[in-house]
Amino acid sequence: MVTLLLDRTQLEVVLTRTERVLAAQSGNIRVDRGAIARLQLTDEPATWLRGVRSPGTHVPRLLSLGTWRSAQGRDFVAIRHGRPGVVIDLDGDDRFERLVLSTRHGLALAKALHLDQDDAEV
Repeated sequence: MVTLLLDRTQLEVVLTRTERVLAAQSGNIRVDRGAIARLQLTDEPATWLRGVRSPGTHVPRLLSLGTWRSAQGRDFVAIRHGRPGVVIDLDGDDRFERLVLSTRHGLALAKALHLDQDDAEV
């Protein structure tokens, strides 16, 4: 669904023009790598939705795009229901508490984040 770009300083969630419109976002989502606290792989990212959509698009059993607000904070959601994905907990990000994303590259993303953490400890 979305394209994830990871470098040494940030994770960027690249949205197509249509995805930006449906998610009510003016641009891509950029998160500082230092703000990534945890990444969890999931077979069904829709089960991780919490709160209410505000703003964004939700088509039951098809897709969810946008910001979800709850008592825990704001989450950015870009999922196609029934596809695997990741839940990325953020610590210290100004906009979001979590990213809930559909991607078939979740394992590669987890490995890339883990390898860089190992490099930093050496």
